[in-house]
Amino acid sequence: MTLPTPPDNAHIFNEETITSPSKRGAWKWMLPLSIILTLAVFAAWHFGWHAKAVTTGVVLLAAASHVFTWILGIITLVPIIGPLLVKVLSLSIIWLLNAVGYLVSYVAIKRGYTKDVITYRAVTISLITGIVIGFILASLIN
Repeated sequence: MTLPTPPDNAHIFNEETITSPSKRGAWKWMLPLSIILTLAVFAAWHFGWHAKAVTTGVVLLAAASHVFTWILGIITLVPIIGPLLVKVLSLSIIWLLNAVGYLVSYVAIKRGYTKDVITYRAVTISLITGIVIGFILASLIN
């Protein structure tokens, strides 16, 4: 059995998909959706709803609708500090360090090392703060 050969112009990427025009008017959907998500978070806080359930719903809806990307794009429009802030927020190493810190803290608290966890979290926060300050200074110098 032979497999059919693809046509000569069949590529993973083509000019139409790479250079597609920007979606103008996306704010007409993103702004109301952002306001609704913000109101959902405020209502959950005000009425004492289950925080994990509301947070999970808001994060899933925001990720599926690209609201996070839109908000980061709005933050990037702020001169000088906006692009730096977005770069720092999107550094995956900071997310990874924070996630590992929470996992280690959870295990340590379950085993009775609460005082050590407080010291560990203080060191982690100071390390992450140092990384962020170093990143911002390096971006300003270059």
